[in-house]
Amino acid sequence: MNLPSILDVAIGLIFIYLILSLLASEIQELIATVFQWRAEHLKKSIEILLAGDIKSAEEAQVIQLANNIYDNPLVKNINQEAKGLFVTLPRKITWLIGSIYRSIKNPRPGTDKSDSIFGNKKHTGPSYIPADVFATTLVETLQIPALVQKLSASRLDTFKKERLTEIEEIIIKLQEEINSDENFAYFFNSIYNGYAELQAEFEKSCWNFQQKKASLKTSLNRMAESVDRYIEAFQAEMPEYELFSKALRKLKFLRKDIFEDTEQAIALGGLRPNINEVVQTINKSSAIYKEIEAAIKDQDSETYQVIKQAIETLPPSVVDNLAVLAKRAQARVKTTEEGMNALRLEIENTFNSSMERASGVYKRNAKGVAILIGLAIAVTANADAIHMISRLSKDSALRDTITNNAGEILLKNPTANLDALRLEADQALTNISLPIGWSDINLKQQINWTRQSKQAFPNIKIVTMIPGWILSGIAIAMGAPFWFDLLGKIVNVRNAGSRPNSSKSNSVDSEES
Repeated sequence: MNLPSILDVAIGLIFIYLILSLLASEIQELIATVFQWRAEHLKKSIEILLAGDIKSAEEAQVIQLANNIYDNPLVKNINQEAKGLFVTLPRKITWLIGSIYRSIKNPRPGTDKSDSIFGNKKHTGPSYIPADVFATTLVETLQIPALVQKLSASRLDTFKKERLTEIEEIIIKLQEEINSDENFAYFFNSIYNGYAELQAEFEKSCWNFQQKKASLKTSLNRMAESVDRYIEAFQAEMPEYELFSKALRKLKFLRKDIFEDTEQAIALGGLRPNINEVVQTINKSSAIYKEIEAAIKDQDSETYQVIKQAIETLPPSVVDNLAVLAKRAQARVKTTEEGMNALRLEIENTFNSSMERASGVYKRNAKGVAILIGLAIAVTANADAIHMISRLSKDSALRDTITNNAGEILLKNPTANLDALRLEADQALTNISLPIGWSDINLKQQINWTRQSKQAFPNIKIVTMIPGWILSGIAIAMGAPFWFDLLGKIVNVRNAGSRPNSSKSNSVDSEES
């Protein structure tokens, strides 16, 4: 055979595999949709990400944590479902098939056969979650913002009590030094009344912070203003006496030492937890968590129950993984807000890396399924590669017909839009009798047997067809995009010309084989 004939045979073979690959991709997509392989693989990948090298004793806890993440409105909104009877009916059928399939499998730890992999009797889950959504959802699910708020509020309350105690000690010492002279009774009554007002203002500043009505810095500034007013009142009521002047100087020194630099006061009081302390808020065995627990157990029972439920069942491996991420972020942050943002960014980066690996695993699994589907189609369609090559090399009319139709498909669909390609392929099939199938014509040419022949079916010749089926099955598993690109290149070589201008990046739409 000359070169043009060899190229025509190659084009014919590629064209056939392109048609069969389109069918295979449709079947695989249908199976993946019915059994929700992508969504299920994503859920399991998230569970692996959360716990890493998970221990069997912790598996049920990790599954529950992942289910809680999927219950978050941010994740729920990704998996929006259409409304209406005729739209939801096909989905309900696929849910039924999927639930039957999953009921056959062994139940996961902490679940029973009636539970979906997506938790809480949900039928479906998202096939994709953005990294920023996952990071935000994980942080919220672990109650980290609430825990940090409660830790800061607890320390601010301690800070308030210490400052009030210091001021009260100055007044008590002054009262002792002047031996409770009745001449100064009016002054002390006024000062103690002012102290009660100062105490109430401090309490209000703490309450505003607890209710998230004021920031930490604003709360400290308001405390400083309250101290200023108290000092002014002390100075206005103060008798001309050295001991009173000494007490006033102590109050002014206290005011300057504590409230002159708000950021310094925050740092010295530990009011703004660093990123390592943030992570320790979810460690139920840490001193920081016990500090939060003691602060809110009696004061805020509802919040305590929510936090306790989130933390008590948290696997230690999740805490350890977040601690590693916190150490990465610690070097480049100064404030709690920066630390939280840095922690979210580390979670996003880790999530993206994990999803890249998960995507590779899914593609490998999908390729294995594609080979099985390809083999099934090769046998069902009797796509014997050896027979097809033989037919194409001998039948010039068949080669010309396939070549012309392949060229028309390339011209009409240069960017390999697979939906349009399926329509073009269906139309082309009406004009071509491909050397595949179990028809009498094809069987006659393939094994010299027809249904009308008096001889029994030559079972022994099936053995000779198996190698061709295997080759075709592997070829079909390569995927329609692969065969479309290869077809374009071979047609270019045959025509000694170039294909119509099209961006290389648009040559193939990404689709699983």
